[in-house]
Amino acid sequence: MTELTEILQRQLALKLLKNGFHPEQVVTSAAALSCYGYDATRQQTEPMLALLPENEEQVKTILKIAGEKSLKIFPRGAGSGMSGGSIPTDDGIIISLTRMKQILEIDEENMIATVEPGVITGELQEEVSRCGLFYPPDPASLAFSTIGGNVTENAGGPRAVKYGVTGNFVMGLEAYLVNGEKIKCGNKCIKSVSGYDLTSLLVGSEGTLAIITKILLKLLPAPETVKTSLLAFASMSAAARAVNAMLKHQINPSTIEFLDHHSINAVRSALPFTLPEAADTVLLVEIDGPDALVKAQSEKLSRLFQDEALVLIEAKDENEREQLWLARRKLSPAIANIAPHKINEDIAVPLAAIPEVISRLEKLSQEIDLPIVCFGHAGDGNIHVNVMLDKNDPAQAIRGHKAIDEIFAITLELGGTLSGEHGIGNTKSAYFSKEWTPATIATMKAIKKAFDPGNRLNPGKIFPA
Repeated sequence: MTELTEILQRQLALKLLKNGFHPEQVVTSAAALSCYGYDATRQQTEPMLALLPENEEQVKTILKIAGEKSLKIFPRGAGSGMSGGSIPTDDGIIISLTRMKQILEIDEENMIATVEPGVITGELQEEVSRCGLFYPPDPASLAFSTIGGNVTENAGGPRAVKYGVTGNFVMGLEAYLVNGEKIKCGNKCIKSVSGYDLTSLLVGSEGTLAIITKILLKLLPAPETVKTSLLAFASMSAAARAVNAMLKHQINPSTIEFLDHHSINAVRSALPFTLPEAADTVLLVEIDGPDALVKAQSEKLSRLFQDEALVLIEAKDENEREQLWLARRKLSPAIANIAPHKINEDIAVPLAAIPEVISRLEKLSQEIDLPIVCFGHAGDGNIHVNVMLDKNDPAQAIRGHKAIDEIFAITLELGGTLSGEHGIGNTKSAYFSKEWTPATIATMKAIKKAFDPGNRLNPGKIFPA
């Protein structure tokens, strides 16, 4: 940090303290600032200042004061993002919204929750469940990620196959523009076509358009029953056919997770049940809903695959359900035994393209002589691709990053997209123009400029430099 920046930091801190901020809300020390310049990509950049507002008036004050110096603003939740979306790219101010964590209302009659952006996703789910209600979006980070972060990244999760992603549950927002003015969009109405759909525009905008301070979320009645099954198949093609067969036979799972053979081998020894050596792909299937429907669909699932599946295990109670989920939950730490580092991407492809993309990634793995571990959401085509390597080996690092170029090329050739749920951030921005035409990107940039003429809100994200 330059001497000039340090002087500006002190000036801003003093002004904020005079405007009612407590000292612990204004972070200036280098040690403390390091806690606000990272995310799950392991990037690290120190901001000039980190501010922790406790209400929307303080957000407004920050924006007004930052505007006087034309400073960059970087909004932040829990820092669990996987694409560098909250990483400061220039001297600027982090606005951490984790202290705005109130569940303002659970409207049981309309089945809507109104929350602040710092509410932890899992805690909201627990709170609404006490009212017999259900908030379905379930990103893997739900125990610590915030609703605000989920909204700005449009996070998904295993249940997306039946219920959709975060954006499918956002009914309205309140947010502040970079100039400190407040906007409201959406409402509690089930149907509303009054004006532009600014709610959907802000969902997934990665903090580049406005700072969200209030969120209206649709809730559902809690399902009566959840039934979990694990199926192992001899090939990815057989597993893909099984997914299609489920949907065609009107089985409507809430979750269809898959693990490839690398994943299976990584967790096999840690499982409380036996998977045969011939198992190439595992599907973890959950069906939820009314008792009678779940029972009927589970029986249909068993009949359909009792001959084709190498293994078919049905959980009889909550304890057995947890045991089946161990295959998925132990995966991320287990693949660390394959190699010390990984490059993690979250491509998505049409369902019919899953076997082809897995086959081509396996071929690519052989060409670069590095394991490529694939797992994810078979029901919606969202695949977590992990190139395993030792980044301290320069040759492996070069091959690994070259593989990412090829992975995205394969994905787009098969009609897929660069990201199913993690967003673009700064890690994929260089590839953005490979998915979208110049006119499409120009239109997006025009929207960005309308909201943020000076490019001060989370600059350096989404768009290629």
